[in-house]
Amino acid sequence: DILDFSKIDAGKLTVESIPFALPVVLGRMVKTFSLAAHQKKLELVYDLDTAIPSVVIGDPTRLQQVLANLIGNAIKFTEHGEIIVAARLDKIEDSVALVQYSVSDTGIGIPKEHQHLIFDSFTQADGSTTRKFGGTGLGLSISSHLVRLMGGSLEVHSTPGQGSTFQFDLRMPLSAATILDVPADAS
Repeated sequence: DILDFSKIDAGKLTVESIPFALPVVLGRMVKTFSLAAHQKKLELVYDLDTAIPSVVIGDPTRLQQVLANLIGNAIKFTEHGEIIVAARLDKIEDSVALVQYSVSDTGIGIPKEHQHLIFDSFTQADGSTTRKFGGTGLGLSISSHLVRLMGGSLEVHSTPGQGSTFQFDLRMPLSAATILDVPADAS
């Protein structure tokens, strides 16, 4: 996180634009965190819209980094219940898929007056959160920067005591092979 934060601060962090199998990347992220969720007796749900093209163009490493931060936080701040990692196809237009990603939890939630602070570097919702749960306060700041570099915007919707949903939309061009496989009515 510190290295990425330094690159962001210096304007040197870049994103790739390569074809990758989106369902594989998303499945890998959920699998990576399944043990941690299981150890806390949390249900980790993977909800992939089957209409999402299998191969898109983007930065799989940075997408994984954002999802790792969001899923890791959801597990950290959830004592019971579930975490849902979802990807939904909004539309396909001009060979570009608009995909909405979200990570929802039934955790502690974030008070409205603190929600704008959580995307700042080295900041968490309040000091007691840092003492109880630990962390550097960089994960959401870096994730927000990465999502912006990929052309999106990271948002939070949260209610204290009920949980949080972090979501972002990304425009993901289709690879040449995928364009040939997309049904005509998918647009």
